[in-house]
Amino acid sequence: MERRKIIAGNWKMNMTPSEAVALIEKLKPLVATDSADVVFCVPAIDIIPAVEAVKGTNIGIGAENMYFEEKGAFTGEISPAMLTDAGVKYVIIGHSERREYFAETDETVNKKVLKAFEHGLTPIICCGESLTQREQGITIDWIRQQIKIAFLNVTAGQAKDAVIAYEPIWAIGTGKVATTEQAQEVCAAIRACIAEIYDDATAAAIRIQYGGSVSAASAPELFAQADIDGGLVGGASLKEDFGAIVNWQ
Repeated sequence: MERRKIIAGNWKMNMTPSEAVALIEKLKPLVATDSADVVFCVPAIDIIPAVEAVKGTNIGIGAENMYFEEKGAFTGEISPAMLTDAGVKYVIIGHSERREYFAETDETVNKKVLKAFEHGLTPIICCGESLTQREQGITIDWIRQQIKIAFLNVTAGQAKDAVIAYEPIWAIGTGKVATTEQAQEVCAAIRACIAEIYDDATAAAIRIQYGGSVSAASAPELFAQADIDGGLVGGASLKEDFGAIVNWQ
């Protein structure tokens, strides 16, 4: 089964609402394609103008985070219903920056994944290892743990629709890119882990992205790998280069 590529930009904490609309207008013609799903994951305050700006295009809008409760006394948080009502289709869950700076854990990632599915949002579930973990040879063990807890109580039917983003933490925003072999090895291990949790059909359906200093130069070789189904792109998603990454073929 041919998996459709998915290329998502993670804008992080960049772009005011007016800047977001201006960037979308600039990128719209550059990311037009029928051969992949294109997603812009934008800061919460940019979501409503971004959804408006992409109407009639091939671009989906994603959120960078959400909370796992429906509503209530959670000052500063955003609920899944708020996202869906605003027109959001995807949500990044468990990005390494959220884990590092905002104390997210494998358990809270799992709660968010379950809540995203409950509301029809496609979670982009992040996993990745630090430089120390890679140097100590525990990368695959670490990633398997993140995946197994993230997918706790997720059904096979839901899992098929999930997106997993493998991002070696040491390659995010550093200009260092995992070699194609390193990226493919971990993405293959993630797919094998999904096959263990569910079955081969679920593993064959799930889409796995690589993220970490993806550029127009590195994208074609990365996206050609058997188990890499696109990219979660940081810095380059804020530039015209993103068009070249989306149209890598």
